[in-house]
Amino acid sequence: MKIVRYQTPAGPAWAEQRADGHYRIEGDLFGFWSATDRRVEIGAGDLLAPVAPANLLCVGLNYRRHAEETGAPIPSYPVLFFKATSAVQHPGRPIEIPAHLASEKVDYECELAVVIGKTAKNVPRARALEHVLGYTCANDVSARDWQHKDRGGTQWCRAKTFDTFCPLGPVLVTADEIPNPNALAMKTTVSGEVLQDWNTGDMIFDVPALIEFLSGSTTLLPGTVILTGTPQGVGMARTPPRWLRPGDTVTVEIEKIGPLTNPVIQEPPDQ
Repeated sequence: MKIVRYQTPAGPAWAEQRADGHYRIEGDLFGFWSATDRRVEIGAGDLLAPVAPANLLCVGLNYRRHAEETGAPIPSYPVLFFKATSAVQHPGRPIEIPAHLASEKVDYECELAVVIGKTAKNVPRARALEHVLGYTCANDVSARDWQHKDRGGTQWCRAKTFDTFCPLGPVLVTADEIPNPNALAMKTTVSGEVLQDWNTGDMIFDVPALIEFLSGSTTLLPGTVILTGTPQGVGMARTPPRWLRPGDTVTVEIEKIGPLTNPVIQEPPDQ
């Protein structure tokens, strides 16, 4: 099932996306819910990120070819960092180039996002996917100049958690439709140019391994979103580097999920 989240006068709601339109979902995706035959109209500006994350857990250097292009060694354990939930951006809404804490090196990263559906702690690999509600696309937007040690210390969070730096969507595809999340084609297109084109099979730590590791002695709440890393082709590794600029349009697309598109603008001066 493909599920969208959208804005209504009463607040956010979910709907099933079918070939002939959208149909209201009653209940809570992280509790009891059911699809109905009540058709709903969703305006172009009403589409929201498919979940409001309880937490945003992110994994860096999780594709072999990406680790190679950055000159980093293959990690022994998943490299964990966090994004603030306030970084989430909706499909079609703009990615803002920071102006107050200015950045001139804003980068794109196409990522498969895993949405945890039920509480998980100390989950063995063999049962990891039982805790997954579904999957969506993510763009782990990153300000590389704030990722360096002279600005970010040894942490990546400042560089990756500016407002609008985590577009999610456009749909949540339930886990039953993606039995193997590590066999999906993925790509990034910036203003018509394909810059990333690879497959989730290149992950160093696959999705079950990530859930097993991240749930170790740690509770993953329903609604936790895990960004699983990006393949090679990021802007900082290109010659010359390809940074996002106002006027660009970025699309990250994953097989069976679809395209997530966001325009790029400068952060408005009145914010």
